Amino acid sequence: MYRQSAPVYDRFLANLSKILEKTEEHCAATGIKPEVFMGLRLFPDMFPLARQVQLACDFAARGVARLCGAEPKSFPDTETTLAELQGRIAAARAYIAEFGPDQFDGAATRAIHLKLRMMELNLTGEDFLHTYSMPQFFFHVTTAYDILRANGVALGKRDYMGG
Repeated sequence: MYRQSAPVYDRFLANLSKILEKTEEHCAATGIKPEVFMGLRLFPDMFPLARQVQLACDFAARGVARLCGAEPKSFPDTETTLAELQGRIAAARAYIAEFGPDQFDGAATRAIHLKLRMMELNLTGEDFLHTYSMPQFFFHVTTAYDILRANGVALGKRDYMGG
């Protein structure tokens, strides 16, 4: 369960960080203020870029904690700049790194209970990872990528997938 979660989350958070770096470079080259990107969204009823990045970080960090049987750390949603989003990603990656492979012992069968706004979920760790946490994570990473790509940042599949 460690190999299926922590390194995957870390890799794609690192890729997301590089995508934000390319956004900063795009802003410098075009004269667009970086703050403009923070509020952009794909559609009016979707979250803006800042919230997409925050949620990607949350699903990764909280997912790893829950798989290890730990109470997830809370990160305040206060980022208003691309630099602050970079800090959020760095904090999530550092938090994930605190959990070593041994802490994942029994994670596949660990009972995970989630209270969501409209329902409660009772899942094994394996089901939690593969049907809830990881799909949520990739949704938000992909949406952040799509917002930036749709608004002119020169990104491609290699940026999303990493080296």
